[in-house]
Amino acid sequence: MVLPFCVLLLCIALLPLLAGRFWERHFKKVSLGLGLCTTAWYALARRDLGPVLLTLEEYLGFMALIGSLFVICGGINLRVKGGSTPWKNVLFLLAGALLGNVVGTIGASMLLIRPWISMNKYRITSYHIVFFIFIISNVGGSLTPVGNAPLYMGFLRGVGFWWVLQHAWPAWLAAVGLLAGLFWVLDARNFHRAPRRLQEQVAHEHEEWKVRGLIHLVWLGVVLGATLLPRDLKIGVEAFAVPVSALVMAAAALVSYKTALPPVHEANDFSFGPLKEVGWLFAGIFLTMRPALEMLQEGRALVVSTPLQFYFGSGVLSAFLDNAPTYLAFLTAAMGRQHASVDDARQVAQYAAGQGAHVLAVSLGSSFFGAGSYIGNAPNFMVKAVADKAHVHTPSFTGYLVRYSLPILLPVLAFVGWVFLGREH
Repeated sequence: MVLPFCVLLLCIALLPLLAGRFWERHFKKVSLGLGLCTTAWYALARRDLGPVLLTLEEYLGFMALIGSLFVICGGINLRVKGGSTPWKNVLFLLAGALLGNVVGTIGASMLLIRPWISMNKYRITSYHIVFFIFIISNVGGSLTPVGNAPLYMGFLRGVGFWWVLQHAWPAWLAAVGLLAGLFWVLDARNFHRAPRRLQEQVAHEHEEWKVRGLIHLVWLGVVLGATLLPRDLKIGVEAFAVPVSALVMAAAALVSYKTALPPVHEANDFSFGPLKEVGWLFAGIFLTMRPALEMLQEGRALVVSTPLQFYFGSGVLSAFLDNAPTYLAFLTAAMGRQHASVDDARQVAQYAAGQGAHVLAVSLGSSFFGAGSYIGNAPNFMVKAVADKAHVHTPSFTGYLVRYSLPILLPVLAFVGWVFLGREH
C-alpha cells in the first residue's frame, strides 16, 4: 500500500514534463483517486479509519496555514519604482529571507516577486529569478514553522515552535550568506557590463516604494497567533475534531479576502488557482503517505543513521518530490530507530530534546533542498509563473538543474551540512 504514494509523487515530478496537457486536466482525479485507494484499504482490509481521520485533521491544519497566508498576502501590494544596484539587491534578498519566517515562503514570494522584477527591469536575467527562489522561496524561511511547510509539519507533530530557530540559525546564516554572496558576484558582473549611461541612471534614480493593503498585516498577526494555540485544542467528536487554530486561520483569511481592495487583487493578479492546485495535490499526498509513515515508524525502508545522512537523504528527495511529506517520512524513520512514535507529540518533543542533531538534519535538509528544482516546493512554480507572465526569461526544468542547482546550490548546501552536521553522530 506504499505504491499509491510512490505513484503520486512520480506523477507530480514527471507528468508536468512528459504529459503536461493530460496532467493539467486530470491531476485532481489522479490525486484523489490514489488517495481513495489507500482510504479503501484502511476501511475494507484494516477496518480502521482512525489513521485516515488523523490524516484529515493534519491536512486541514496544514492547508489552513498555507491558504490563509496565501489569501492574506494577496491583499497586500508592494510596488517599487527605480532601478537597483547589486548591493540593494542583496539587501532585498536578505530582507525577504527574514520576512519568509514571518509570512511564510509562499507569502514572501508572492509579496516580493513583482517588486523584484520591477526594480531589476533594466537588466533582469534568469539568475535573478533563480536566486530569488533559492533564498526567499526556500532557504530563507527555515527558522520558524510558519516559514516552511516541512517545519510546520514538525510543529504539528510536537516539535517546539522556537526549537528550529534556536538550533538552526548558524546553518541558516551560513547558507543564506553564501548564496547572497554568490548572487552579488554574478549581479556585480551583470551590472558593470551594462552601458555606463544605464549604470549612472540606476545609481542616481530616485526610488519610490508604495504599499497598499497594510491593514491586512492585522490578519497576518491573527494567523501567527493562531499557530501558538495548543495543538490539542479542537472542536468535534473523539474520532474527528478540527483544530481551533485552523478555524481561526480560516476566519482571518475570509475576512481579509472580503475586505481586500479589488485594485490590489488586480495588481497582484490574485486568483485561487495555485492554492487549489496545492490543495488537491496535498489531499492525495496526505492520504497516500500514511502506510509509508507506518512502515518507516517501524524502522524499515531507510538505511540511514548519521545526521549528515539524514540531511542529504531528506534533501535529495525534497528536491524532486515534495519536501513536506519527505520531512515527515524521515522524521518518522529517525524516531522509528528509537522505537518512538511520530504520532505522539510528547515523544516527538522528547526525541527533539535528546536527538536534536537528527531532527535538525531533517529540518535543514527538507527546507534547504526544496530549492533544488521547480517541483521541490510550492512557491517555486508560483514564482516561475509570475516571471513568465512578466516576460522574464526563466530556465527550463533541466536548465535550472544544470546551470544553477547542481553547480551552485548543491556545493553550498553540502558545505553547510558538512560544517554543521558532519561531526555529529
